[in-house]
Amino acid sequence: MTEVLSGTHRLEFPYRRSVGPVLGRFLAGLREGRIEGIRGRDGRVLVPPQEYDPVTAEALDEWVPVGPGGAVVSWAWIARPLSRQPLQRPFAWALVRLDGADTAMLHAVDADPGLMRTGMRVAVRWRAERSGDIHDIECFEPEER
Repeated sequence: MTEVLSGTHRLEFPYRRSVGPVLGRFLAGLREGRIEGIRGRDGRVLVPPQEYDPVTAEALDEWVPVGPGGAVVSWAWIARPLSRQPLQRPFAWALVRLDGADTAMLHAVDADPGLMRTGMRVAVRWRAERSGDIHDIECFEPEER
């Protein structure tokens, strides 16, 4: 029998990235407990905001407050969360279209599996201590429990 050789390999990306003025403002808003989108040239409100219009490639600068509630557009149930996932109990990854937005953002929803459904209303649950990153939104939770 041939001996199998193995070794540990860790894939890392040890660099920092600047976020620029648009994502920087979005993340600063999260730190302050507010969510903003940006209006595209066709009138749609994009959340998370984008620096350039996805259709025309023009720079965007019209900010729009959105949320903190919204509706689940699509979701997937996570029965056994991994150690680095946002919740350490079963939860859903969901696309949430915040009130006032035309696009949806991906985040965790803390709900019982029997309650989870497309179209359900959810609201932001803010992290107690915020630092200006996407984790300032601890998760979304059903508006009605």
